[in-house]
Amino acid sequence: MALKRAAVAIALTASEGDDTAFLLTLRASHLRAHRGQWALPGGRCDAGETPVEAALRELDEELGLRLTDAEVLGTLDDYPTRSGYLITPVVVWAAASAAIRPNPDEVASVHRIALDTIERDDAFDFVAIPESARRVIRFHHQTSLIHAPTAALIYQFREVLAGRHTRVTELEQPVFAWK
Repeated sequence: MALKRAAVAIALTASEGDDTAFLLTLRASHLRAHRGQWALPGGRCDAGETPVEAALRELDEELGLRLTDAEVLGTLDDYPTRSGYLITPVVVWAAASAAIRPNPDEVASVHRIALDTIERDDAFDFVAIPESARRVIRFHHQTSLIHAPTAALIYQFREVLAGRHTRVTELEQPVFAWK
């Protein structure tokens, strides 16, 4: 089965102080797919669209952030999902994040996650499931557990920031995300 292309934005911005944060969304509860889940802004690539173009378009559609190629810092490894997508994470600098206007049709809320949050030793854990030999990754955010693919992409970004060459395609998603 050929995987469908998709892209997400790891949108870096200033947090409350002088710290850097990334934007994480809680998806609207009425969406057909992945409703009420934590996610990086993003979605399927349109026909003829590159992953960078898709990530920038989705940032605009979901959060009202209009960025250009000039704000793109780079990409991380593609992550193949059990549901048939190949997700490209695109890292961008969103200096104008004060202008965020979440689209209520897609986004319930937007959160600035300080980078020191993902650098904590207890920010991520790995668990075994009987359905797979691969480890499921989980990101602990406040009282929520965020799973792959979002957790895997955030984890790889953390590893890049720390100067570690880490691959995440072998990290598993929970069974509920396999559809």
